[in-house]
Amino acid sequence: MLKTVPVEQAQVYVPPKRSIWKEYRRHSFLFYLLIPGLLWYAIFHYGPLYGIQLAFKDFRIVEGIWGSAWVGFKHFESMFFISEQFPRILKNTIVISFYHIIFGFPAPIILALLFNEIRLKLFKRITQSISYLPHFLSWVVMGGLLAEFLSPSTGVVNYITGLFGVEPIYFMADPNYFRFTLVLSGIWKEIGWGTIIYLAALASIDPTLYEAAIADGANRWKQMIHITIPSILPVISIMFLLRIGGLLDAGFDQVLNLYNAAVYSTGDILDTYVFRVGIQQLQYSLTTAVGLFKNVVGLIMVLSANYIIKKMGQDGLY
Repeated sequence: MLKTVPVEQAQVYVPPKRSIWKEYRRHSFLFYLLIPGLLWYAIFHYGPLYGIQLAFKDFRIVEGIWGSAWVGFKHFESMFFISEQFPRILKNTIVISFYHIIFGFPAPIILALLFNEIRLKLFKRITQSISYLPHFLSWVVMGGLLAEFLSPSTGVVNYITGLFGVEPIYFMADPNYFRFTLVLSGIWKEIGWGTIIYLAALASIDPTLYEAAIADGANRWKQMIHITIPSILPVISIMFLLRIGGLLDAGFDQVLNLYNAAVYSTGDILDTYVFRVGIQQLQYSLTTAVGLFKNVVGLIMVLSANYIIKKMGQDGLY
């Protein structure tokens, strides 16, 4: 017969405490693996912060960054109160980014949910592979393809709309259609690639939840609403936070390869303005101020969105 021992007399094994520095030394090889990544961020992300001071100086190449004269907030005042282009460019950037969030952000989520409902594995793999392909094409190639597809004279899109009596549309040269073209082409290129992280989240859902739902008589739609979407909501929240942080990143590569002077009124954004004025016209100080403004707004948006999401009960970035 087993002998019982009072709880207060029972001896509980307590592992010996180790110094935190001993733990670091014990697993030092893991920290060595971090060195390449730390060097990458130090050189290419934190090193360039040295150039932020250009936003507060009248930069002259012959005098260098240190030798150029300080002018305080002169370039910010010029940007907000003097420049006639900046308000229009800022509006274009916000509107295009807003369209990307409203229409582009849910697109990979919806496609991932559709992929998750496919039961024929071969068909699912083929459709996934096809949806990934545009991601691996640069915007230079995509720009050429879109120019051919959307050509008002020889493009397949205008040919099809012409069958219904619609006049040819200059999608890439008409300011009224250019933003529409940007958003749809962006979705086409990245929708498949964006599903990867959501499919990974869907694969981690406990199958017993679906079994219990089936036992309760839930159909596929109710399973999606009450199990699938709530289960991947934390991942959606994190991805939304990251997307909000890039609110003023309207897609430099895409816009640069698709826009032209005819659509500057609706298609010119902050990044293309910085490239055109800063690189081509050598106005480094002004464009550094524009870039600093964009990054500060991005930081504020991330912090605000993170605060709101945590108040709603979801996991934030920190």
